Amino acid sequence: MNWLNSEAFVLFDQHIKWSDMIGNVIGLIALALGWQRSIWTWPAQFVSGLILFAAFATAHLSGSAGKQIVVMLVAVWGFRQWNRGRQQAQDGSIAVRFATWRERGILAGAAALGTLAVGGLFTLYPSLSWDPWPDAYIFVGTVVAMYAQARGMVEFWFAWLLVDLVGVPLNFANGFAFSGFVYIIYGALVLWGLRDWWLRSREDARPALEGAPA
Repeated sequence: MNWLNSEAFVLFDQHIKWSDMIGNVIGLIALALGWQRSIWTWPAQFVSGLILFAAFATAHLSGSAGKQIVVMLVAVWGFRQWNRGRQQAQDGSIAVRFATWRERGILAGAAALGTLAVGGLFTLYPSLSWDPWPDAYIFVGTVVAMYAQARGMVEFWFAWLLVDLVGVPLNFANGFAFSGFVYIIYGALVLWGLRDWWLRSREDARPALEGAPA
């Protein structure tokens, strides 16, 4: 695994690691597949998480490394969720929708409490993370976003945008320049994906015409 954490090249005076580059390229593919509501987004996220775990663990960013473990677990759960719900939309694809206000409150509350808990843990044990609160924010935010994605909620794109706001400077500051560049690209993809899911949720909400195949 040593070659994964070796330097691939230098870009704008930033040293790019193989693990950082490969893991994030696969992550971009996973995001694009999620945009298309393809079930293969989950295997791609699992592989991306596995590679990035190796990258962050060697940099002693325990929050980011731990996040990848959760990413892999949620990817397995999300695959099962989407596989079970493939016939929910009228055309047989993955159905997407806006969360209810109650669900939004639960997601926001879980994100806030989770960040406080994980950030507090990192503060008590500084060896777990160089940047306790940003690391905790990204960790919890990613889990919330993936949960919402697995449930087919349009809000998962908003969650990714909020993660991006902290992820870009954090990755540049900790030597993961490629991750920082990719997070910028994530931002653009998230906006396009948000528009697609937004329109798609309106189509899925329309009642089927009488006599038309469901």
